[in-house]
Amino acid sequence: MATKVQTETGGAIWKCFVRNGQAVAAGEELFIMEVMKMEVPYEAPVAGIVTDLSIAEGDVVPEDHVALVLT
Repeated sequence: MATKVQTETGGAIWKCFVRNGQAVAAGEELFIMEVMKMEVPYEAPVAGIVTDLSIAEGDVVPEDHVALVLT
């Protein structure tokens, strides 16, 4: 079953630690967003393989944007 990782608010992607095809563990840091000059880390809610990565460092994304999918 696929798990979508969505942004909780709009902001800029400051750091992205994963790439398509990469295996991640539950709790592993995936990326960091900059929101109103604060760093907001996003962690993997489940273990899986990163697919459909749709963010890159420097991107500005809206609230509820699907950043990646874990399968």
